[in-house]
Amino acid sequence: MAASIDRTATAWRSAVAPFQHADTRRSAWQLVNSLIPYLAFWILMYWSLSISYWLTLALSVLAAGFMVRLVIIFHDCGHGSFFASQRANDAVGIFTGILTFTAYYDWRHSHAVHHATAGDLDRRGTCDVLTMTVDEYRDAAWWKRLAYRMYRFPPVMLGIGPSFVFLLVQRFPIRVAGKRERNSVLWTDLALLAIVVAAVLTIGWQAYLLIQIPIIVFGGAAGVWLFYIQHQFEGVYWERHEKWDFVAAALRGSSFYKLPKVLQWFNGNIGFHHVHHLSPRIPNYNLEACHNASPLLQAVKPITIRSSLKSLRLRLWDERSRRLVGFSAATKG
Repeated sequence: MAASIDRTATAWRSAVAPFQHADTRRSAWQLVNSLIPYLAFWILMYWSLSISYWLTLALSVLAAGFMVRLVIIFHDCGHGSFFASQRANDAVGIFTGILTFTAYYDWRHSHAVHHATAGDLDRRGTCDVLTMTVDEYRDAAWWKRLAYRMYRFPPVMLGIGPSFVFLLVQRFPIRVAGKRERNSVLWTDLALLAIVVAAVLTIGWQAYLLIQIPIIVFGGAAGVWLFYIQHQFEGVYWERHEKWDFVAAALRGSSFYKLPKVLQWFNGNIGFHHVHHLSPRIPNYNLEACHNASPLLQAVKPITIRSSLKSLRLRLWDERSRRLVGFSAATKG
C-alpha cells in the first residue's frame, strides 16, 4: 500500500481540488442541526435533575455527541474551510469555541503547527499526543518514565486528561502565542466566566456542574480518542525531519477510521483523517465524497473499531523497526 501511495502521490492535488469549496447552505444547516440539539439536550438535562440523575447522565452522552459536532465545526472554522468567508469562519469559530471551552485563535495557531509537523519526530510537542521513542524512554529518568506511563494510561488519557485540558490547561495561552492568541484566551475566559455567573444566578452552581461536567467528560473522552487514533495506529508513519514528507505524513501518518454511519455523523466525518491532512481546506461534509472519488485515497487501509482498540497498547516509537510498540520493547536489549 505504501509503495502504491508513493508512486501516485503527485496526483493528490487533482484528487482534492474539486472538494475544497464550502457550501454556505450545508454549513449553515450543519450549524443548526448541531447547536439546537446541543442546547435542547442541555435544557432537558436540567429538567431531568428533578427526576433522576441517571437520566441526566444518559442525556449527557447525547449532549456530548452534539458537543463533538460543534468541535468539528469549530475545527473547520479554524482551517478556514467551513464558510467561504473568513469573517464568518472567525465569528462562528469564536462562538463555538466558547461553547467548547476553547480559545479560537490560540487553538487555531497550535493546530496549524500540528498539521505542519504531524509525523515529524524532530518537531513533536505541539497539539499532539506525546510519543517518546524507545531510546528516549530508556534514557529518561525514572520519574519521567513514570509520568509518561501515567500520561499514556487509558483511564488518565481518556478520562482525567481531557477534562483537565478543557477546564484548566486551555484557560492559559500557549507559551509561544502572539498578542491575538493571548487575547483570544482572555476573552474566551471572560465569556465563560459570564456564562458561569449567569448559570449560578439562575439555576445554581450545583445544577450547572451536574450538567456541564458530564458533557465535558464524555465529549472530551470521545474527542481525545478520535485525535489519538488518528495518529496512533499500527503501520503509522513517523520520520526524522530531513526525511519527512508531507504527502506521506497525510496518507500514511493519518488514519482512515471507518465507523458506523451514526458515529460518523456525530464526528463530522473526521474519521477520513487522511483526506483532511492532505487538504485541510476541505469542509468536513465533503471528506467522504473526496475519499470515494479517488483511488489514491481509497488505497489507505481503514481502521475499524475493533482494530483501533489494539492501538491502546502502542506506546513508543521504535526507530529501528519503524513502528509503534508497547512498553515491553523498551526492556529488551
